[in-house]
Amino acid sequence: MPLSARIESLKKRHTEIEEQLNTEEKSPAQDEAKIAKLKKEKLSLKDEISKLEEEQSKAA
Repeated sequence: MPLSARIESLKKRHTEIEEQLNTEEKSPAQDEAKIAKLKKEKLSLKDEISKLEEEQSKAA
């Protein structure tokens, strides 16, 4: 998979997690464990995206 396609895939997943997180945070019966898990996954994706974008800019 080309680097740009991988980055786009990760960005799409990041957006999906952000939407799930927003929904969960607005829920009257918030699941704190689920929120923490989503936040951790979102941060991990952000870090990976940043790393890959840096690699891509170095290769250009």
